[in-house]
Amino acid sequence: MRIAIITGASSGLGAEYIKQIDEKYRFSELWIIARRKDRLENIAQETRTKVRVLAMDLTDAAMREKLASILARIKPVVGLLINAAGMGKIGRYDEIGPQNELAMIRLNCEAAVAVTQLVLPYMRKGSRIMQICSTAAFQPLQGLSVYAASKAFLLRYSRGLGAELLGTGIRVTAVCPYWIKDTEFIPVAKETESSAVRHFPFASGKRSVAAVSLWASKVGFPVCTPGIFCTIHRIISIIPDTVLMLGWEGIRRI
Repeated sequence: MRIAIITGASSGLGAEYIKQIDEKYRFSELWIIARRKDRLENIAQETRTKVRVLAMDLTDAAMREKLASILARIKPVVGLLINAAGMGKIGRYDEIGPQNELAMIRLNCEAAVAVTQLVLPYMRKGSRIMQICSTAAFQPLQGLSVYAASKAFLLRYSRGLGAELLGTGIRVTAVCPYWIKDTEFIPVAKETESSAVRHFPFASGKRSVAAVSLWASKVGFPVCTPGIFCTIHRIISIIPDTVLMLGWEGIRRI
């Protein structure tokens, strides 16, 4: 049985990946993972491919053990893993607070690595991993400091893991989009009172981000910047961080 696993699947980019995979790819099952069971079940009803709903909080080690047990029992071939689960908070460190900052690290870093490690033994030649990072990974961002740092970790992890997997036929793609306007990220990220980021100009749409990144993964790109602004950001990230942060200071006040 050849399956795809999508985390962060209940909404936004994760749900869009499910839709496009269902339309364009052939898998025996899609395993969709998120905390909100009702939303996952609604998505499953609209999906032609057989779906296994796994309502899990992947920051919980017990839930990850449950996923490990299911994998060990069924022993599928995982053709595609998309780690789309993630969260962000906008604001100063004292507005966000340690609880939210640590939650970002647990989900964006720890959970992504843990799920990848669980799934890798079930991958074969031709299997693919997509880690959903962010253009924030390319530089430090005041007002998004922990979020940007967590995505930088995930980008570096993806690049290193991809190198370790050379010769196995398993490919890793770090997906680094710009703001995505039609997901829950921006409303959730702005829940603090901070005006650290006032506007989100030229934001991408989830449909194009999913389509471009799926293609990039298929052809084997180690890093995908699915849009003009994140591509420019990647190119100019050769500039010293101090200069980039001064530029960001102006942009975020627009």
